[in-house]
Amino acid sequence: MSSGSPSRAELRALLDGVLLDPEEAAALDVHGRTDAAVLVPLFLDANGAPRVVLTRRREDLRRHPGEISFPGGRQDPEDANLCATALREAEEEIGLAPDGVELIGALQPTPTIATGYAVYPFVGLIEPGQTWRPEEAEVSEVLEFTLDELRAGYGRRRLIRRGVPFRTDTYVVGDHLVWGATARMLGDLFERLDAAAGA
Repeated sequence: MSSGSPSRAELRALLDGVLLDPEEAAALDVHGRTDAAVLVPLFLDANGAPRVVLTRRREDLRRHPGEISFPGGRQDPEDANLCATALREAEEEIGLAPDGVELIGALQPTPTIATGYAVYPFVGLIEPGQTWRPEEAEVSEVLEFTLDELRAGYGRRRLIRRGVPFRTDTYVVGDHLVWGATARMLGDLFERLDAAAGA
């Protein structure tokens, strides 16, 4: 990538060499009872900084209350494939039109330990300046973080869930904590970007 802010074409070219092919990624077998997919939406802000879009779930939900994740969910029978699942869920959860997403690849599928999902992440480029329409029943907030902000907030932290303490990879931006499968996906993305940049 050239010095200074990257262009969308440069970001696409950088990622194109390190992301998995979407169809090949969808064919990988991951431990989990239920297949699910998420979209990792990336865009360049006005300063040329790559940003990623995440959602914060409502605090009153039974599953994963208040957690930060990529837009996504379980595969429906009518979805043509897992990529279609990710695009459908992104439209339902944050109002991102599928035809506004340039799919450029996929990350390593990852299992969720507590809930038994096999989650397939697909990476797409989108235009900046989106007007988000969060699904009121599920999403409390749509978040846009720069990749640099997330990197700077990385740490192995001790969390307690359901009374059980454990150490895990986390990313903190302000009062926002990203952990679990979403943190693992971010780690995968950063490793691939570092490899592409020769870091």
